[in-house]
Amino acid sequence: MTASSTTASTAPEAFPGLSSLRRRISYALIVLLGFSLGVSEFVVIGIEPELAEHYHSSLAQIGDLISLFALSYAVATPSLAIATARFQRSRLLAIYLLVFVAANFAAMVAPSLGILMASRVVMGAVAGPLLAVGTTYVSDLLGPWKSSMGISVVYAAFSIALVLATSAGRMVVALWSWHVALVAAFAFSVITAVLLVTVLPKERGRKREATLTSPRHQVGLLKERAVVFGVLIFMFGVGGVYAFYGYVTPYLETDLGLNNGQSGTVLLTFGCICFFSDLLSGWLDGKFGMKSLPPVFVVLTAALLGLWLSGTNVAPALVAMGFIALLMYAFSIQAISMFMDIARKHHPGALVLAASIEPTSFNIGIAFGTTVGGAAVTNLGLGSVGLVGAALSAVALACAVLALRAWKQRQQG
Repeated sequence: MTASSTTASTAPEAFPGLSSLRRRISYALIVLLGFSLGVSEFVVIGIEPELAEHYHSSLAQIGDLISLFALSYAVATPSLAIATARFQRSRLLAIYLLVFVAANFAAMVAPSLGILMASRVVMGAVAGPLLAVGTTYVSDLLGPWKSSMGISVVYAAFSIALVLATSAGRMVVALWSWHVALVAAFAFSVITAVLLVTVLPKERGRKREATLTSPRHQVGLLKERAVVFGVLIFMFGVGGVYAFYGYVTPYLETDLGLNNGQSGTVLLTFGCICFFSDLLSGWLDGKFGMKSLPPVFVVLTAALLGLWLSGTNVAPALVAMGFIALLMYAFSIQAISMFMDIARKHHPGALVLAASIEPTSFNIGIAFGTTVGGAAVTNLGLGSVGLVGAALSAVALACAVLALRAWKQRQQG
């Protein structure tokens, strides 16, 4: 089952009077939202050494800026999806955007590490719901037959922002100051919020039935075996990548000996490859569905293991990083399709919750991976992150096999 057949709107035509031009512009702004969320979440990765020096902290403590954001994201996203299920999406979007902009401003002016961490917690709490609500518009704007690739482009924008923010951070450090990176993240959040509130179509009196949106009805989705294994796929699969990627800047500059400009170029290239990773996920979903997941994790595990085996040799390490970038998100859309299809067939009042599972699970994986990676860096050194990542990815492979089995049984049941 592909996302194109599972993410259709709950209404046959959500915005019947909307022109095709405004549909395209509105969709482009949803893509911009994905980009802005990625910039805000990952901008700190590119300036970790400078943040550690400025706030007189260790790299592991600065890594907490990533894991705290991710944990807040993971806790708040499903909770808010359940609590706000009866609210109009346009109203929710406006509220979340306001809080998101305020949190970016607080991060930009934070006088201490504690304030910066608090701003990241608030930012994470609304970033997940923003992405979840935003992706529910895709089918309404493009039509259900285009939603699979449409959602993959939104996530591709998020992925591009992830690495562009990181690589740009290194370049900003070389040219100006690390603080410029946080100013840019705030500026993007303001521009995105203003455009979305102004252009995105508003819903008029569209409410869901209380019996379908009750917390009890929605939580049933989270008890599905295929969904549970799907969450574990992200926890260990994304965790395996971020055990390495959460510390990619010091890895490149300390273990491989690259300078600021060289590491920025590597990260920019990594980001370009990541763009194709999300598109690859959309293509694999349309072609093979959930059956594509086990092979993806076999190759990802091998790439992370290859990174470890490369040691301080630059060329093989960069080749391994290329494969990691290509597969970094190659399992996302297939899982989204599964979550949405199960919700549509068995838990129809939990569609927003279903849309929130992937970003929630992804950030659980980020928090888990950066925490494990931080422990590895502290106790074993930067060179160990590839081996640790490979071990986590191997667990994700087993979870993918179990998710596929549970998914097939659910389809037959």
